[in-house]
Amino acid sequence: MTATGAGVRQGKHNVLGVLVDATDYATATAQIIEAAREQRGFAVTALAVHGVMTGVEDPAHNARLNSFDLVTPDGQPVRWALNVLHRAGLTDRVYGPSLTLKVVEQAAAEGLPIYLYGSTDPVLERLVPALQGMFPALKIAGVEASKFRRSQPGEPEAIADRIKASGARIVLVGLGCPRQEIFTYAMRPLLDMPLLAVGAAFDYHAGLLKNPPAWMQKYALEWLWRLGLEPKRLWKRYILLNPAYLSRLGAQKLGLWKATPPAPATEPVREFAV
Repeated sequence: MTATGAGVRQGKHNVLGVLVDATDYATATAQIIEAAREQRGFAVTALAVHGVMTGVEDPAHNARLNSFDLVTPDGQPVRWALNVLHRAGLTDRVYGPSLTLKVVEQAAAEGLPIYLYGSTDPVLERLVPALQGMFPALKIAGVEASKFRRSQPGEPEAIADRIKASGARIVLVGLGCPRQEIFTYAMRPLLDMPLLAVGAAFDYHAGLLKNPPAWMQKYALEWLWRLGLEPKRLWKRYILLNPAYLSRLGAQKLGLWKATPPAPATEPVREFAV
């Protein structure tokens, strides 16, 4: 193993059968920017408890997640799992919205244009000036809202053609979990650039969602903050999935459940949310 910092065991590790990278912001950002420079396909997602559990509940999706080039520990409980199960030595998570800003900042500094895919037109109309206000040198090559439907024959190739024709070198995907991970998996073979499934980053940076206080983030209480903001949409995710995650984590730690990771998927997805 190589190290991101003193005592950190870098690399992919088994968390409930999902392979998650022990990494930090600097290393993750550097890997993404390097792929953008080299015009190389590179699939990235940041997984919190909900994201990991989508893999636990769906073996085919688990295999797709295990094919990603980089899976960061978005939530503190996922960071804890890496430390408890694998002695990863991580002192911080790699939170999707924060990673997004670090990647965008570096992309602006190097003149690497970005493409925003997903969410709605009203969100994107607020997000674009917000990002340009933070990073005046940023080049936004294209913006495309979600269609909120399944893909049609030939549509993935058409989307890829639009992105490539824009001159983009990095794609940020904001479709929500797990739709954005499926989109990223399906589009990776069609695009010679990094695709980042960034979750709620679009809403946060557009100013439509507020981040919880730092102490809530530190002690893994962000779920409670999000639940308070969107109880009708998120109650099942947090009230049901959090205990299931903890029980399975305990079973893996005690050796009661092997949590064998499925092999990385290679089969194309014929139809997916766009």
